[in-house]
Amino acid sequence: MLNKGFSMSGLVFCFSFFLLPLHSAYGDVSYSFPEEMKRGSVIGNIAKDLGLEASRLSTRRARVDTEGNRKRYCDIHLSTGDLIVAERIDREGLCGKKASCVLKQELVLENPLELHRISLHVQDINDNSPQFKDELIKLEISESAFKGARFLLEEAHDADVAQNAVQSYTLQSNGHFILSVNTNVIELVLDKELDREQERDLTVLLSASDGGTPQRSGTVVIHVTVLDANDNAPVFNQAVYKTSLPENSPLDTVVVTVSATDADDGVNGEVTYDFGHISEENKNMFFINSKMGEIRVIGSIDYEEVSSFELRIQAKDGLGLASYSKVIIDITDINDNAPVIYLQSLTNPIPEDASPGTEVGIINVQDRDSENNRQVRCSIQQNVPFKLVPSIKNYYSLVTTGELDRELVSDYNITITATDEGSPPLSSSKTVQLSVADVNDNPPVFEEQSYKAHVTENNNSGSSVCSVTARDPDWRQNGTVIYSLLPGEVNGVPVSSFLSVNGDTGVIHAVRSFDYELFRSFKVHVVARDNGSPPLSSNVTVSVFITDVNDNSPQILYPAPEGKSFMTELVPKAAHGGSLVSKVIAVDADSGQNAWLSYHIVKSTDPRLFTIGLHSGEIRTQRDISESDSMKQNLIVSVKDNGQPSLSAICTMYLLISDNLAEVPELKDVSYDENNSKLTSYLIIALVSVSTFFFTFIIVILALRFCRRRKPRLLFDGAVAIPSAYLPPNYAEVDGAGTLRSTYNYDAYLTTGSHTSDFKFVTSYNDNTLPADQTLRKTSIDFAEALDDSDVSPEVGLQIYII
Repeated sequence: MLNKGFSMSGLVFCFSFFLLPLHSAYGDVSYSFPEEMKRGSVIGNIAKDLGLEASRLSTRRARVDTEGNRKRYCDIHLSTGDLIVAERIDREGLCGKKASCVLKQELVLENPLELHRISLHVQDINDNSPQFKDELIKLEISESAFKGARFLLEEAHDADVAQNAVQSYTLQSNGHFILSVNTNVIELVLDKELDREQERDLTVLLSASDGGTPQRSGTVVIHVTVLDANDNAPVFNQAVYKTSLPENSPLDTVVVTVSATDADDGVNGEVTYDFGHISEENKNMFFINSKMGEIRVIGSIDYEEVSSFELRIQAKDGLGLASYSKVIIDITDINDNAPVIYLQSLTNPIPEDASPGTEVGIINVQDRDSENNRQVRCSIQQNVPFKLVPSIKNYYSLVTTGELDRELVSDYNITITATDEGSPPLSSSKTVQLSVADVNDNPPVFEEQSYKAHVTENNNSGSSVCSVTARDPDWRQNGTVIYSLLPGEVNGVPVSSFLSVNGDTGVIHAVRSFDYELFRSFKVHVVARDNGSPPLSSNVTVSVFITDVNDNSPQILYPAPEGKSFMTELVPKAAHGGSLVSKVIAVDADSGQNAWLSYHIVKSTDPRLFTIGLHSGEIRTQRDISESDSMKQNLIVSVKDNGQPSLSAICTMYLLISDNLAEVPELKDVSYDENNSKLTSYLIIALVSVSTFFFTFIIVILALRFCRRRKPRLLFDGAVAIPSAYLPPNYAEVDGAGTLRSTYNYDAYLTTGSHTSDFKFVTSYNDNTLPADQTLRKTSIDFAEALDDSDVSPEVGLQIYII
């Protein structure tokens, strides 16, 4: 038996000289080293042997992959480049009795991808002692056996190979037998005839020794029972049986049937079959029928585990004589292993601006079958912008084939399918999940091309005007939109003094209260900028329209307000019904219906004598002037706008029915009903100025005759004009139809009260009035649309010619 006192470290030391790199045909680099080395033991410096930089092994993701083995028996030390033992290596378990035990490994480096094959030659050490199948060998030898008779013994089994296997046999000294060993055929030779009557049993000790250092040995006891003559041992019909067996064969499949015959008769000729020395693994795979010699399958046969079996078969007769044969079973491969896909590396996520052809991952495909069953085709099934590019051996690079757009597709589930070329073919799939990283490649886009906001004048400061919204399909900060106003001016004032915008929500607020009478509309530009790097932006125009409210009362331009001048109109006694005698002129700073004015006589001296145009303000006679009519006629006129609520103003019109300048002194009786304090002043002025007015009267008569020759129309068939001094600035028209609708030319006639009056009755060249039933009504929206094309408010122009 093996001496257990020897240490494993001593054995490793004895074989340390095998650790030499051997460049051979097995691959790029080969190493030879003894089995049973401790984990972490250095096999060699592979970085130095391959000319690689040890400092770059880590950055290049160096690793050792297996080639057709389940376990990875070695690994690489990334900092030193040493190839070290990663798993216990038992040569006998890996290679059995094979003379050469070679493990195939692969060194894989990435960035760039590089592949080196490593051949590991595992050298045997003497770690197994020779063993016999049984501890006791029983022989039954007939006493009739002659000197020199040979009895075959089963050889000892040593799991080691070469020099460490069994090298010699020694037979304990005895008086009857010697040992004959010839090419592993061990025979017990009868050196002296047996005499059953003298000695019925013999015990001999057989030792087997290997050639290792230290030497190991095993022993077996041979017990010889002396029998009567049985001089023929069974003989096999074949020395070696060879057969093939498909892997995955069902249980109880007959592999082969062995046959042996014995020339003896009776019990001496009855042959039984059994396995010779057999490992536990093989014993669990096969069963032999002791009577029939059939070898059947009792376990799972896997070509990828063991590709061949070698069985030793014993045939023994009834009295113990035996012979041996060998059965070699070759396992044939069938396509029972689907390809296996390994994801070696993956860049995830991928930036969406990655150019076509960018490598994003490395795929390794392995199939444990052999020959055509091992040939694998790898492909991507879906319609995705990726493809597999074959690289080294069974490695593939996963690369992009087109432009990526995270806003269209943010994640990809790529199904990779590997199919072998077996019959039938087997395939497997692996899904790789890839995410697309966002790049700021989309500017914010406003939901509308332009925005319109309508704000009522006199609004509160801080009130909301409108809201703008921009969308950015980018992600996170690249899609975060911030709003701001583009610097600019409105009527020379910075736009920031009118509006402000909430940077987060896009809500635009009024900074101040707006006045429609100052400006009606303006435009601002809002910028939407994302938070990417660099940021992207876009602009939109916001048109703000001020909506008018009725906040201005009508202003009467003619006649002048009381207390400023004393306006008296002269009405000829010969005036017929319908004659124009005067005109009330008023304006309203508002617009639209808020500026549509209507005129009403609220009080008069004779309500049946005069009427006023509802919308023109023209005062006309309702009938012919009669002698009974009072010379002094006072009219109180109310001017109302069309706003809600309506605002109004009141004026007083003083009329004198007379066509003779001699009656002018009677003006001393004309006074304001409400203000008699001025009567004395007017009388004094009239008396002092009588002579002056006389000459003026002559001049007026001459001028009147001249004008009548040129304009033969009735004296009072027209409207009354007012000097430009009565017109306030910046009174606006709406669509060309405001409170002042005509341009008037006037001839002035001065009376004795002209020192407090600006002009007298005039002749008009235009008699256009607007009937009440033709009043134009427009909404604020209609006005806003009319102002879309212009930011400038139109102004009313009055042309007044005083002759």
